[in-house]
Amino acid sequence: MAGWRCGIDECEQVFETVESLIIHQTTEHDKHECQVCGTLVPDGYFAIRHMFDEHTRAQYVRAYDGDSAAVRRREEIQQEIETTADLSAVVEELDSRSQQLG
Repeated sequence: MAGWRCGIDECEQVFETVESLIIHQTTEHDKHECQVCGTLVPDGYFAIRHMFDEHTRAQYVRAYDGDSAAVRRREEIQQEIETTADLSAVVEELDSRSQQLG
């Protein structure tokens, strides 16, 4: 892949690594409120992961007025990120930043 583009709102920033993208989405964008359960999660990858790990596809379709194409696209994004990213490095970086702030 020729870079990882942030697709949140009008943000079009491109990152060399998927880890950098996830950190950007987590630290630079507002949290997303899950329309199924009300939980606040970082927007982007973590919001997609929350939706499909915690809720059914039918719940997604109803809550977000989605369709099967939207479900498939988000599942593809989740799969691509999870097969590419070093998520433990992302968590370590986010924890480090959190400790520096607090």
